[in-house]
Amino acid sequence: MKIAGQWRRAIEFDGEVRVLDQTRLPAAVEWLTLRTLDDAARAIRDMHVRGAPLIGATAAYGVALALRDGIALDQACRVLAATRPTAINLRWALDETAQALSGVAASEEAAAAYITAARICDDDVANNEAIGEHGAALLRALGKQRLQILTHCNAGWLATVDWGTALAPIYKLHEAGVPLHVWVDETRPRNQGLLTAWELAQHGVPHTVIADNAGGHYMQRGQVDACIVGTDRTTRTGDVCNKIGTYLKALAAHDNRVPFYVAAPSPSIDWTLSDGAAIPIEERAADEVHTIRGVKLTESPVANPAFDVTPARLVTQIITERGVALPAALLSLFPEHA
Repeated sequence: MKIAGQWRRAIEFDGEVRVLDQTRLPAAVEWLTLRTLDDAARAIRDMHVRGAPLIGATAAYGVALALRDGIALDQACRVLAATRPTAINLRWALDETAQALSGVAASEEAAAAYITAARICDDDVANNEAIGEHGAALLRALGKQRLQILTHCNAGWLATVDWGTALAPIYKLHEAGVPLHVWVDETRPRNQGLLTAWELAQHGVPHTVIADNAGGHYMQRGQVDACIVGTDRTTRTGDVCNKIGTYLKALAAHDNRVPFYVAAPSPSIDWTLSDGAAIPIEERAADEVHTIRGVKLTESPVANPAFDVTPARLVTQIITERGVALPAALLSLFPEHA
């Protein structure tokens, strides 16, 4: 998508792997060059890249870097799989890469891995653009003269290779000239809503940043027509694991009869799980909560879960690259996983 008017991807390869350093945004636009397996693992673990689809793409390039340096495929996959436990795209990308390399001669593995990583990136872009089209049609059907949309965390192009998941329908509507406004949750403690705001500003999309706890207030006042979020892992039955606080937005939406949509590309769906309670929830460092601007503000114990699970009963519809479905009917779009 656009940075200062120039179309870019969040991860790029032209002989070197470069990622947009999201720990520096929105204050500064800086690119990191990933030269080794450890560089890729660190970029994922320390959230220089974030968002389930982008994590998967980075992991795929991490495997290619490892193989180029003579590191065995199994070892590379173990190192990368240990970086973050919740986003299913990470495991999916590693499995995709391993399958693509099955039967490939050792001397050709690295080259094949680079090709696979590029395909994973291109497929992600295509999936997200399709989600944008399906989601835009869904939001248009609400029949509002000016759509008011609330989103949580960052599920835009910064969280993917391009287009984004939850923001893709918003970009499609904006490009089509549909009047809209986005309520952007700040999403503590890492303030990923500020990344969403930065993205939307780059594209000229009208938006307002709000405190995480303000969403229910605006829903009560009739100022939210729909909520749309991304997902780090969705079960085959439609339970949705996303950034912490998503469950509370879904509860408020349900109470105020506001549609709650989830944008879920198929690599984010865990077809092996039927119950969201089985999804591992990443617990992040306490200093994300107790330290602000380098100052530790409390000695109290801190709990810092990065994700929560929204049960399928609170999800209005799930938007995938193949179309839109009720959570209970998700398998109807992907019968090969039945």
